[in-house]
This record gives sequence, structure tokens and C-alpha cells, in this order.
Amino acid sequence: MESNRGRSFSRRWFLGAGTASLATAGLGTGLTACGSSGGAGGDGKTLTAFVYGDDAVKVQQAAVDRFNKSAAAKKAGGTIKLQKVPGSDYSPKLRTAMGSPSAPDVFFNWGGGSIKAYEEAGKLVDLTGIIEDDPVLKDGFLPSVLAAGDLKGRHYGIPMRGMQPVILFYNKSVFTEHKLQPPTTWDQLLDINAKLKKAKITPFALGGSDIWPDLMWLEYLVDRIGGPEVFRRIQDGDAEGWGDPAVLKAAELVKELVDDGAFGSKFTSVSYVNGGAPAVFAKGKAAMHLMGSWEYSTQLGKFPDFARKNLGWAAFPTVEGGTGDVRNVVGNPTNYWSINSRIKNKDLAIAFLKECASQAYAKDLVALGDVPTTSNASELLSSAPNPEYAKFQYDLVAKAPAFTLSWDQALGDALGTKMHTEIGKLFAGKSSPSEFVAACKGLK
Repeated sequence: MESNRGRSFSRRWFLGAGTASLATAGLGTGLTACGSSGGAGGDGKTLTAFVYGDDAVKVQQAAVDRFNKSAAAKKAGGTIKLQKVPGSDYSPKLRTAMGSPSAPDVFFNWGGGSIKAYEEAGKLVDLTGIIEDDPVLKDGFLPSVLAAGDLKGRHYGIPMRGMQPVILFYNKSVFTEHKLQPPTTWDQLLDINAKLKKAKITPFALGGSDIWPDLMWLEYLVDRIGGPEVFRRIQDGDAEGWGDPAVLKAAELVKELVDDGAFGSKFTSVSYVNGGAPAVFAKGKAAMHLMGSWEYSTQLGKFPDFARKNLGWAAFPTVEGGTGDVRNVVGNPTNYWSINSRIKNKDLAIAFLKECASQAYAKDLVALGDVPTTSNASELLSSAPNPEYAKFQYDLVAKAPAFTLSWDQALGDALGTKMHTEIGKLFAGKSSPSEFVAACKGLK
């Protein structure tokens, strides 16, 4: 279990705000000026697929091995060659390769901001029409996940790893002792906070020194108050979207939580990465923890008894007066395969991407501890390491009308890093909600 926990956690940390710069480093400038002779894929008989080289790559390797022996590969006239790139080197190596004659034909990415520069440079195949015309691709994945990696409403990727929604975790033993139930409304959450503080228990663990855990609160609050359209406007490049009343209201609710001691008095010096926040939560010093779905595997590795006996999970509550659907989720929907526009055998690449919708592919993800994003994966979850938890995650995402990609991933490195700075100021009390909004509107 420890190896699975480490894989999930390190993958999140690479994805997350703390090192979001790795995910998109240097993609914005000089891309269109790079060499364009030759062309991806050579003669089109062997296509190269770049993939992030962590422990989970065994799923993609098995898929390549299966596909290369399949009738689909034979019909399309070629095979796939998987090129595994070490995680810390992935983004810079991808960027260099994409500007060279030896560019990959297919490549792993995070969707959203991580591929924006490639799309602007004309280096991606727009998959929207292809997906719409192909029942396997159109119906094979949960719609909210398929759409979450989009750019301006167009599909440029096919889901190829497990889902990672942000979940409200709670300590069941603390809740039982104080006769509490997970909150379904914001008022209930505030009432729980008051009861916990009276019992000298911090309501929420928060790794505020990393800042990216702070972001999860704003993501959910903005969604619940104004719906997914509010951030979608910002993601599409309209900085005035930060001025939406939902953003100010969310910032005001954050300030109220901070001022009320919902995160304790020292959360800005507590880290998730070094295990501080998970320990505070597992040891009962904090009753709840808003965190990505990898929290289960993190706790299983660090505090296995707590993970198995006392870790509870629930959806983020609704906010009274808000227009956002309580079924919406935020987080990292999944990773995606995208196709280089210079590919010589697009039919072969599309045939390979369909493999990600297969039962065999989904089974391999489940065996690794992931929850697949395929539309027919629910029947496989009984074999997951924790079937109850896997089913909760799957149902949460399957029923979600919208799955908002983590803001830092959606905006890309340059804006994401600046946004983190402003979020850190808001949570630390160094800027007011109105100052936070004004600062974000000025981000470029």
C-alpha cells in the first residue's frame, strides 16, 4: 500500500499548486518559432507516445502492448511506441520535443492551461468532431471529465488516468463523540465549527504554508455561489471575471472562516507536503480536511488504522442563496492524451485512444488503486482496495453536471503562480476580500 500511496501523492504534488510551474514551465514563449521540418511520426507506421513516467505508467504500457497486437492496430497500419519520461523532466522535455522534428505523435498532459500554448501554436488536433462522431469516445467517458480538460469548449484530450476530485473528509470518531453529521449546507458547517471549537477541536486541518490547499476552498465556494460559469470565464481569458460577485462573496466567506478560527491559529505554518496537515487530522486535533481524493491513500500510508476505521468522506455543502449545483465537483479530473497536429497517421492514434475506454484498461486502473473515468467503470469497483470509497468517488463525479479543473492547472504557470500569491495573502489576512478581487483582476 505504501507504494500506491507514494504514487498518488507524488502525482498530486506534481499536479498541484506547489509545483504547478513544472506542469507548464516555459510553454508560452518561443513555441511557434521552434523547428517544424520532418513531422511527427515519421512514416506513420510507428507513432511515439510521450507519457509521465511514474508507477502508474504500467497501465499505459499494458495498453500499448494490447493495442499493438490488436486488429485495430493492424487495420490502421501501425503500432504505438511508448516513451516514458521521468516526472521531474516531463514538461521541459515535452516542450523541447514539441518544437523539434522528433515531436511525439501523442502525449500525456493535464488539460487546460498545460496545453494552452500548444493549442495557440496550432500544435494540437481538435478532437471535438472526432469524439462527437465516434460512439466509443463520445459515450465511453463521464461527460464532466471529458469536458474538464477543454479549452474554450473544444476537446483536445481523451481521459487516460484516474479521477482526483476534492472531497470533504471528516474524522468519524470525533463526529461520533460530539454527535455530529457531515454538513450539507454552509449554515450547518458553521454550526459544526462552533461546537468543535467549544470542545477545543480545530474544525479544519489546512496545509496553508503550501497555499494550494487554500485554493480548494475558493474553488468550491465560487462554484457553489455562482456556478462553474464564473471560473470558466476567467479560464477563457477574461480577467474581468474575477469581478463577479461570486468571487467576492467566496473571499468574504474565507475571511470569516479564518477570523473565526476554523483553521486554527497556525495553519499558515502547517504543510500538507511534509505530512503536517494529515497528521493533525488523523490524530483528532482537527475534525475535517478538505483535500483531493488522494487523502485516502496518504492516510493509509501514514496512519493506516485511522484510514481504515475512522476516515469519513462527504460532498462539499451547498451555500444558501448560491446558484451553483451542489453536485458539481472541483479538482483534477484526470490526465489526458492529446494528438500532435503534425501526425502522419491520425487514424492509428484515434484507434489507440479508444483503448482508454476499454474494460481491460479500466480494470488495470482499478487494480492500481485508481478510480477510472470511463462511463462503465462502476461495475468494476468491487475489486478496488476500498470499494466503498471508490464507489463514492465514482458516483460523485458521474453525477456531477460540471467538474472544474483546479484553477492553477486551468490557468497555467504564469497566472497560476501569481494567483497563489494573492490567495496566500487572503488566507493570511494580508489582504481584504475586495483587495484580493482587485489584485486578481490585474493578473496578466
